[in-house]
Amino acid sequence: MTDALIFILSTVFVLSVVVTIHELGHYWAARACGVAIDCFSIGFGAPLLSWRDKRGVEWRIAAIPLGGYVRFSGDENAASVPDQDNLAAMRESIVRREGEEGVAKYFHFKPVWQRAIIAVAGPVSNFILAILIMAVFLVMVGSPQRAATVNGVAPGGAAEAAGFRKGDVIVAADGRKIATFQDLQGYVSLRANLPIDFTVKRGEQQVRLTATPRLVEINDKISGRMKTGQLGIENAGITQFKRSTVLSAIPDATVEVWGMIKTIGFYLGRLVTGQLPADQISGLIGIGHTAGAVTKASAQGAPDVATMALRVFISSMLLIASLSVSIGFMNLLPIPVLDGGHLLMYAYEAIAKRPLRADFQAAGFRAGLALILGFMLFAAWNDLNRYDVFKFIGGLFT
Repeated sequence: MTDALIFILSTVFVLSVVVTIHELGHYWAARACGVAIDCFSIGFGAPLLSWRDKRGVEWRIAAIPLGGYVRFSGDENAASVPDQDNLAAMRESIVRREGEEGVAKYFHFKPVWQRAIIAVAGPVSNFILAILIMAVFLVMVGSPQRAATVNGVAPGGAAEAAGFRKGDVIVAADGRKIATFQDLQGYVSLRANLPIDFTVKRGEQQVRLTATPRLVEINDKISGRMKTGQLGIENAGITQFKRSTVLSAIPDATVEVWGMIKTIGFYLGRLVTGQLPADQISGLIGIGHTAGAVTKASAQGAPDVATMALRVFISSMLLIASLSVSIGFMNLLPIPVLDGGHLLMYAYEAIAKRPLRADFQAAGFRAGLALILGFMLFAAWNDLNRYDVFKFIGGLFT
């Protein structure tokens, strides 16, 4: 029961922060563009707590804390892009109620570039949140630094087959600089079954070696069972931490976040093209497991409550930064119901000089919703398998 409570509370906290920042991005962009807003909700379902501010916006904390939304005035179309006929009818209704000047405050009658800014503001807010968290972490703690030195080669592994030797220092992979062992791990883990051209410093010489990481399954205490690319080398170096200065923290953090975005894009591309097994896709259950495991691992061994709270807070914020980048990236995918789908429709409107037809919008919305729901179910199935839930349930009846 204690573990379950930790997992639930950790998941709610992490998701609530990420989603709230995302929706606040839409909210503040809409405010800046003069859009009338009816409601800002943290969570879905019946409101547990609600109040109205001086602008008439209803703020809610709802019963299901797994998302949130901003509802603009007059926003009855799920795609938020009514067709020309609906626009005309809506405009006529607004003019009757509020006069001609009232039209300008409605989202649907804003210039397409303003609507695009409002749509993209959510993902951008996620990226900014991640940058700010990483910047504070880089100043206070620093980035881990450990030389990419080969201290041992696993028998029969990809590194042995490629000719790696003890004492080699890996300085580049496919022409990209490898400064630390963490850089090497990140690069190799995504490239199972892809040949990599390594530049290795061996004594006073530089040697070129080509190795193909093998896809292996590991059981990580944080992520559970997962498949990753491995070379089969050992590294026993001492990890040091290099801190950023206050002036360099934001640029350094931006580089870190950009690297995370590129990693997600590359990994997703390999999944879509079938180069990596689809059972690696994780969802809400995986997020919950990771959040709970991070909280437990951070709390263990703490000498006092204050230290434990600080460790849990720091690890949770780093998880929030990582999840924020992932959610920001996924929301930019050109799928109806996501921000990227809205941007695609606005691009069509800007080129065609008219909104997409209502029936096309409705069809796209239904297809996008079905795709997202199907993805969530598939990810949940993977998570249940990854954490051996089915084996556990089966064991109860044997």
